[in-house]
Amino acid sequence: MFRQMFEEKYMRFPGGRSKALTFSYDDGVKADVRLVEIFNKNGVKGTFNLNSLLFDCPSWHGRMDEEETYLTFCNRQHEVALHGARHIFLNKVPLPEAVNELVQNRLYLENKFQRIVRGMAYAYNAYNGEILNILPQLGIVYARTTHATHGFGMPENFLEWNPTCHHTDPELPALAQKFASDAPENELKNREPWLMYIWGHSYEFDDDGNWRIIEDVCGLLGNREDIWYATNGEIYDYVSAYRSLVFSIDGELAYNPSAIPVWLEIRGKVYKIAPAQTICFEKD
Repeated sequence: MFRQMFEEKYMRFPGGRSKALTFSYDDGVKADVRLVEIFNKNGVKGTFNLNSLLFDCPSWHGRMDEEETYLTFCNRQHEVALHGARHIFLNKVPLPEAVNELVQNRLYLENKFQRIVRGMAYAYNAYNGEILNILPQLGIVYARTTHATHGFGMPENFLEWNPTCHHTDPELPALAQKFASDAPENELKNREPWLMYIWGHSYEFDDDGNWRIIEDVCGLLGNREDIWYATNGEIYDYVSAYRSLVFSIDGELAYNPSAIPVWLEIRGKVYKIAPAQTICFEKD
């Protein structure tokens, strides 16, 4: 019996799920309040990328003031992340200025929300090799671009994390339907886990009069047992923990050196590996 396709190891998300959904929205605007309500109603999670020196700019897409921003995101149900203190092109200023832009942004968010902030979205999708090289030294572990993959794969480099699509992408309805109705388990050879990542700006729903887009997507994909709902940071932490697994030379033992449990599928069976646990996979 040919079994090679069943010997590979595939990451599974918490609870053994094979699909995860995450959202990313930029700028910290008043429409985020309505978006958070939609997310909460449907049990999904998002990361909100905030500037820290633009609270006095309500005419710029209806940005929230400082107190509104805090009240919207202080409950920790959703993640806050960097978007630059002033929303500038990081690749069009000297590197020290770009560093200061991110450091000041991170200092503000961590002090205001009393949580460690390690992620970001590139304002204007502007970055270069210098920025990529400096981010780890600033404690930034992931950064979102605006390059649509139109797929459900995991990022190879979290500092260039390409989303599935923007919420106005014409391919979104078909992608969401496939994500809802299909699963990696139905694949014969490629059973890698699926991650659907949608991004945008909530003010666009007001500008375009199309709140129905996000309501429909969240209604279709939310409140399901087969999908893990996570913030960008939770995705990063989980994938990093999985990638830290240590295997024996024959692949039959796995040790989890991380602080969180991870799930893995091999030969059609899903295993949970607790922190500091070593397990032996069953053989037929």
